[in-house]
Amino acid sequence: MVEALERDYTTAPITPQERLMVEYVVQLTKDATKIGKSDHAKLRAEGFDDQAILQITLIASWFNYINRVADALGVGREP
Repeated sequence: MVEALERDYTTAPITPQERLMVEYVVQLTKDATKIGKSDHAKLRAEGFDDQAILQITLIASWFNYINRVADALGVGREP
């Protein structure tokens, strides 16, 4: 499953709900300013409540933040 997601999440064997969540996270990572009420409405229509949307947003944002901090400090790179 992980390999399929890494290769191409759009063809990975995941549910429509999971695919929508991943698409939301990808957009959040690329440009969060393009996320709007319609994106949240799509998530709600697929069964996510406001708490789930908040959790998805917080977790993805936290990972983005931590990765950028690590990149900026050279964590994990050769000296």
